[in-house]
Amino acid sequence: MTTQTMVEKILSRKTGRDVLPNDMIVAPVDLAFAHDGTLPLAIQLMEDELATRTVHDPEKVIAICDHASPSPSEQVSNVQIMMRRFARENGILFYENGDGVCHQIVLERHAAPYKIIIGADSHTCTHGALGAFATGMGSTDMAAIMAYGKAWLKVPTSYRIEVTGNLSAHVYSKDVFLYLCGRITADGATYMSMEFLGDSVDAMSVESRAVMSNMAIEAGGKCGLCAADEKTHEFLARYGRSDEYAPLTPDPEADYASEIVIAAGDIEPQIAAPHRVDNVAPVSKYAGMPLDQVCIGSCTNGRIEDLRIAARVLAGRKAAEGTRLVVYPASRSVLLQAISEGLVSTLVEAGAAVCAPGCGFCIGRTVALGDEEKVLSTQNRNFKGRMGNNNSEIYLSSVETAAVSAVRGE
Repeated sequence: MTTQTMVEKILSRKTGRDVLPNDMIVAPVDLAFAHDGTLPLAIQLMEDELATRTVHDPEKVIAICDHASPSPSEQVSNVQIMMRRFARENGILFYENGDGVCHQIVLERHAAPYKIIIGADSHTCTHGALGAFATGMGSTDMAAIMAYGKAWLKVPTSYRIEVTGNLSAHVYSKDVFLYLCGRITADGATYMSMEFLGDSVDAMSVESRAVMSNMAIEAGGKCGLCAADEKTHEFLARYGRSDEYAPLTPDPEADYASEIVIAAGDIEPQIAAPHRVDNVAPVSKYAGMPLDQVCIGSCTNGRIEDLRIAARVLAGRKAAEGTRLVVYPASRSVLLQAISEGLVSTLVEAGAAVCAPGCGFCIGRTVALGDEEKVLSTQNRNFKGRMGNNNSEIYLSSVETAAVSAVRGE
């Protein structure tokens, strides 16, 4: 019997045959989703190229307003009207402004081990944290998936990323991934299944694992998978979905195209500097650099675990004068939990602008930067112009590093 990596196990089960790396397959899609930045074009392509507006299986498609949420303009509002109309016509589940970022919604309510999840967004790989094959595709693919319920793809080769030992104080999974990206570069895992393993990953919460899965695309990954274990089971149970659990691990002798072993104890808090996610160095390199803004949140680091970390650092303190602090919870449920725990009060008292759940600052739709401003953010990308201004500088870090920097103003 062929030994298999995690991605090979998932795709073999879904296609009913043993798959090999580089096989071309057509696979049934368990969940397809798109948002206000990608669904409108997918709808148009269905009409123009496929001569239909009918979704193949409405129970397997969802639509989400998150990228410009709440709507900042008449144009966006009209786009969202079109989305609501399409959702009503097809009877598909529709998530409104304020429900949250698509990836957090899917993580909480839809993703599960062995599912094939296709999202019209590059960070769909987030859901590999729950043992799903999850990857982003464009609006053209999404149009076909909505119409036919299937997707064609090449089986990726696999990259074993083993993280061993204990993380040092003040070091988080975000630091692990930034460190990894700095070592293998932004194209070091192109079209590969990045499979995060090792006792350090085993010890992480699902929320922490999701940070690494989310950022797999920043190293070129096709998906970012973590083993489905008891922590996965507990996470699903928290959202009333324990029956969707199934264990997933790679076979001991699985054939990986690439492997890397990282000693967790060697990693310091990391910074990714402009304008590349792999432009990485220890935070000490940038000590003393003034910051105009600090952003905490996004589909990478806007979960309840992240807000607890931020509140712990900021309790009884204030953001430095001249440094703006913006917080975006990743979902409505995260925001409600943060309110119930008193975290929102702590953040607001520290000077934070706590905003409605959504993508917000990450794509510059609602929190823009001025010329020559520097921002430290917990998001996943720091490309030139990512936050709305080509003449600004974006630095990436963990939540704790961001919160401490907000207090210091540097």
